[in-house]
This record gives sequence, C-alpha cells and structure tokens, in this order.
Amino acid sequence: MDFTATLLFFALFISSIHAVDPCGSRPQNKDLSVIPIYGKCSPFKPPKPESWVDTVINMASKDPARLKYLSSLVAQKTTAVPIASGQQVLSIGNYVVKVKLGTAGQVMFMVLDTSNNVAWVPCSGCTGCSATTFLPSASSSYGSLDCSLPQCNQVHGLSCPATGATACFFNQSYGGDSSFSANLAQDSLTLTNDVIPNFAFGCINSISGNSIPPQGLLGMGRGPMSLLSQSGSLYKSVFSYCLPSFKSNYFSGSLKLGPTGQPKNIRTTPLLKSPHRPSLYYVNLTGVSVGRVRVPIPPECLAFNPNTGAGTIIDSGTVVTRFVQPLYEAIRNEFVKHVKGPFSTIGLFDTCFEAKAEVELPSLTLHFEGLSMKLPMENTFLHSSAGSHACLAIAPAPNNVNAAMNIIANLQQQNHRILFDVANSRLGIAREACN
Repeated sequence: MDFTATLLFFALFISSIHAVDPCGSRPQNKDLSVIPIYGKCSPFKPPKPESWVDTVINMASKDPARLKYLSSLVAQKTTAVPIASGQQVLSIGNYVVKVKLGTAGQVMFMVLDTSNNVAWVPCSGCTGCSATTFLPSASSSYGSLDCSLPQCNQVHGLSCPATGATACFFNQSYGGDSSFSANLAQDSLTLTNDVIPNFAFGCINSISGNSIPPQGLLGMGRGPMSLLSQSGSLYKSVFSYCLPSFKSNYFSGSLKLGPTGQPKNIRTTPLLKSPHRPSLYYVNLTGVSVGRVRVPIPPECLAFNPNTGAGTIIDSGTVVTRFVQPLYEAIRNEFVKHVKGPFSTIGLFDTCFEAKAEVELPSLTLHFEGLSMKLPMENTFLHSSAGSHACLAIAPAPNNVNAAMNIIANLQQQNHRILFDVANSRLGIAREACN
C-alpha cells in the first residue's frame, strides 16, 4: 500500500468512527433506548464520584419511602388515578427514555415508571424546575384541557369549580418535602417513528423540593391515563423492556412497544390485579431457593390478597428487591449456612462478607407460578470497588407499611427481558444481554 492509499484508508477509518454516535437514534429500529440515569448518554450527571456499592446504596436510599407510598395506595378505597402519583419518593429516576413532545418534537429524557399511570413534564416558565423544560408556545399541536373534559376526572388534587370550563389545574404534594402544580394538557408524543396525537400529560409550572425527576415521567401502569391506555390499538396493551446494568455507559437497554417483535417462546406467569391499586403489576411468587434449597416460607408472606394489597409486584422504580421481614429473614438464614462469615452491614445491606475468589456463592432463584427466575451472580451480589467484600443485594421491606408487599426491583431485573402482556394478563421473563 503506497503512502497516498494509506492516508486515504486512515481518513475513511476515522470518518467512520465519527459517523457512529453511540448515543444516537436508530432509525431502522422501533425500540426505544433505555438509559441508566447516570450513563454517559444521559444528560443527568452523578452528584459525586463514589464506589459502585455506594452508588447503589445512594440510588436505593428512597426505596423505603417508595414502598411505603405504594403500600399506602393499594389500601385506598378509591380507584381514582392520581396524577404524578408515586414520585415523591424519587429523588432520581433509575432509567430514562428519550422521547419527543410537541410539533416540532422537543427532546425530553423521561423516567420510565411501571407503577405510575400518567406522564408529566416541566414546562417553560416553571418555578424551581431544571434548565430543560418543554416549551408549549413552540408546539403547533399543544392544547390545554379544561375541567369539563373526562380526562380531568382521572386526576387527583385538582382545582375545578362546580361549573364552567376553566383549566384543569393541579397542586400535588410529595412526601413532605416536594410538591408541584400543573395544568392538564395534550400534545403529540413521538416514540421513535410512532406519533401519538392528543396525548394527555401534566404540564408543570411550579416545583418545590428536589424529589421531582427533572425532565418528567412516562407512566407505564394500567390506568386510563397511562401510555398503554392512551396509545389504544397502536400497542395493544403490550410492552417489554430490558434494563441494562447501572454500569452500562451507553444506550443499551430497550423498550419494545406493541406485540410486534416480542419474544415468542418466553415463559410467562399470570398478571394479578388489586382493585385498590389497579396500576400495579402483581405476580404470584410461590417460593425462593438459595442454591438447591427451597427456603421454608410462611404462606402468608407470599399470598396475594386483592383486598389489602398484600402480595408481590414487579416495579421499575425500586432499586433493590425487598421482601417482607419473615421472608427476608428466612432467605438470609439459609444463605448464611452456605457462606462463611463474619457478616457485616454496609448501608442497607446487612449480609456483607469477605469476598474470596475460591468461594462458590449460592444462587438465588425466584419461583413464580409457571416459571422460575434464577438470578445471575451480578443480580444477586454487589462487590465493593476494591473487591474485598460482597453483599447479598436484597433487603427487608420497611416495617412502617400498611400492606405486606414484596417488590421485585430493577437491580434484579437487569439483563432480563420483562414482557408485560396486559391484554392477556400475563408477564414474561427471559434472560437477555441488555449490555
């Protein structure tokens, strides 16, 4: 190869590298990219450099409040859907998706939440919001919704007169430290190549506190204001996601919307429903194994009770899987039989031990009706940055909740395809390398 040809080769090679944007969109792919909140393709930056275990502990610091919130909602006697309901417990969102709102589309990185029924974003002029807001004046398809419309009946905390067609206005408080006010509005929502016209969402105009996801939230629950309900026949009440590890730097997870392209041979378990919290995705957890040992568990720790909200849910917004205290203690007691102590506590994890390469750690398997989910080692244990210690990456549910709920959280769901087939009341789980 002569000198000129060599230069040409390297020029083409370098230009091809620059042409590939790892954070760019995929025009031939209808899947939405799912991004860890602090990945390199996310606009949100971690508060400070820290160890891997510390990062997860900090991300999970709001888990107890989230569990308390979800448990209190399942015991409510009303099925009205509160707008922006669960996010007083989110100081950060764990996963975000890149969407476009309005005409022309404005890019927003919205938190993906399977336990919320609505979407909401900060709008221009918002007091206390982040620098990135949605500009209604720049969208030709934006419109406010008034109190006379049926969508307004689906929200909580509204301020409407008995008669008249004034704007549907909300004032929502959050966990004692955060609140927002918003107007119910509608606009076009673009998800890759799909456009959902007249999509209803909360347009936030004021925030107090720091618990609100900075660019909004996309509710994937079962309620009438969720994405599934508002998209109608487009997605046929079917979606799935594959959540990448929190360590994943670039776009790697995916959100598949609609029945097309979903795995065909995935094993499924029935989706259950509580009338007091109809947006939550309940499943029938029948047991847990540590290694080859099926842990003896009191039946009441697993039983689904639609009247109280007790049972097990799949949730994208909780970081670490939580079990009710007797179930957690049974799992921990079996685990310590397989691993040599002493054991210590690091943050919320009370089963940490010295990690030795020659020690074979027992696996953790979750048994559901119709399928079993054997967790990979990276979904079961967290290792310190130095590698000297490891922790069993589950925790007990807080005692200050009013319903016995087990929550299968996103750390344990990572690198699995989780299929929500609401139309056929089933949930599928299969291993998949999201990273």
